[in-house]
Amino acid sequence: MEIYLGLGSNVGDRCENLRRSIELLQKKGLKIVRISPVVESPALLPKYAPAAWNLPFLNLAIECDAECSPQQLREWITEIQNKLGRTDSSHWSPRPIDIDILLWGRETIATTDLTTPHPQLLKRGFVLTPLVALRPRLTVPGLGPKTMLEWSGELPHHIPLWMGIVNITPDSFSDGGRHVAWRSIEPHVDAMVQAGVHIIDVGAESTRPGATPVGPGDEWLRLEPILEHLVDKYKAPLISTLLSVDTYHPEVAAKALDAGVDIINDVSGLTSPAMIDLARSSDKEWIAMHQLTLPADRGVTLPPDRDPCEEVERWLLEQIEVWDKANLDLNKIIFDPGIGFGKDALQSLELLRHASRFRKHGLRVLIGHSRKSFMKSFSSLEEHDKDLATIGASLKLCEQGVDIIRVHNVPAHLSAYRGWSHLIAEPDQPDHHTSGKVQ
Repeated sequence: MEIYLGLGSNVGDRCENLRRSIELLQKKGLKIVRISPVVESPALLPKYAPAAWNLPFLNLAIECDAECSPQQLREWITEIQNKLGRTDSSHWSPRPIDIDILLWGRETIATTDLTTPHPQLLKRGFVLTPLVALRPRLTVPGLGPKTMLEWSGELPHHIPLWMGIVNITPDSFSDGGRHVAWRSIEPHVDAMVQAGVHIIDVGAESTRPGATPVGPGDEWLRLEPILEHLVDKYKAPLISTLLSVDTYHPEVAAKALDAGVDIINDVSGLTSPAMIDLARSSDKEWIAMHQLTLPADRGVTLPPDRDPCEEVERWLLEQIEVWDKANLDLNKIIFDPGIGFGKDALQSLELLRHASRFRKHGLRVLIGHSRKSFMKSFSSLEEHDKDLATIGASLKLCEQGVDIIRVHNVPAHLSAYRGWSHLIAEPDQPDHHTSGKVQ
């Protein structure tokens, strides 16, 4: 039986209670199929809650295979929660672990102690974002054809995943030559991981305008030693930061997958037969970016007299048809409209203003706008100023419901995002207050 569980914790060391809960579920016989990234959310509190309760939650979802009954799993969950110190009967207070059954196959269950689909499933961004990361096209039993991706778009705030950039190239437009050796890369990645990054995206060939193309052999020579370090340090059991490789060479993508990466960021748009074959044979995820030339060429852009969103959308629909005919799992494809690749500054701004429109086609949307040249008319060339302009744009992308936001300065972005997100109220937030104790 395919089931989905939601886990949350806001007490104890970061992720430790989540990891221990998964281990204990496995010991009970639950087969873990996939684990989502961990997303942070402000505590969901009723009015008049004690200030000490305002501890951010860490949340994830897991896809499982279960041979037990729902009641048996409920008993296991209660046992595990008690073992990890869940003794406070107050529903809204800080707690070391919270485990919920979100979906039980295609069944609907309504008993005194279990309701599935979970009654709050479609109202909580901290539940929907992990589920969208696992299976964006998943539907909810009894609620028609609308997908998790579509349901998440109806929330006032869809929590994004953050992707951090690591350019191990001598000629990237923003930070070329800064992170080519592990001794300089390690503190850069450490800072991102400590800030809460979800995905590390590593590139070894610049695709900026005027860049010199690098063959797959030379690209892999740059990538291989860095990937070995990243996999060794950051790929922990059960819960870890995802690793992505930015490449358009199928040979490099295949080697990167063998090395342990989770995502291939194909800047050529998942258009080559070899890359499509590799995607079909892999259980990993693929990012497909729209572009007109590689490297980018400022002289080759979308037609100036046409709507850039419509032009990019036309390309996307054609590619979805190609991917579908090739039997690719569309749950595992992420679309990037390619800001700055074949678009002038105004076209890039128009795509950013309407980034969320591409989600209606059933794919998650990634935006990579960080420090790009479309900002030059309203931002200086100084890195600090470009980061501030990028953060401003990123918060607007959060408001739109973009799924993955790819940036250079992850710590600054996460700090700004936390300040922004703590001012957003969850829908149907509890507001009762009884006898001085929140229930």
